[in-house]
Amino acid sequence: MSATDPTDPRQFRAAFEALLKAADDRGNPGSYRSETCRNCTQCTFSERCRGCHACNYAVDSEGCSHCTKIRDCVQCHASSQLVDCERCVDSHYLEHCRDCAECTYCFGCVGLVRKEFHILNTPYDRKTYFKLVKALRGTVRV
Repeated sequence: MSATDPTDPRQFRAAFEALLKAADDRGNPGSYRSETCRNCTQCTFSERCRGCHACNYAVDSEGCSHCTKIRDCVQCHASSQLVDCERCVDSHYLEHCRDCAECTYCFGCVGLVRKEFHILNTPYDRKTYFKLVKALRGTVRV
């Protein structure tokens, strides 16, 4: 077999497509009980995830790493108990949040850092937060 000429656009594209297909077919190396995932590494008990690394009990998430018990998340890192979150880092118990870091118990928040018990970026006392979140759950579609 002759070497690919990287300056030939057709040969380059064909070789690139072959590399992408090989990456798609590599399975889930180092993962345990994550058979319905694609291209995940070192994940355990996860379902329908894509491109995650070292996540546990993740469901329908993509590009997350070092997360536990997450669902419908994208590109979150070192977090747990997240639902429908994107790009959240070092956070716990967030729902419908985007771009939050080091936050705990937030619902529908965007861009917060080191906050807790917030809904739509507004602070609440602990008791009120849980009462409002209970009423919001199941009714909010983001």
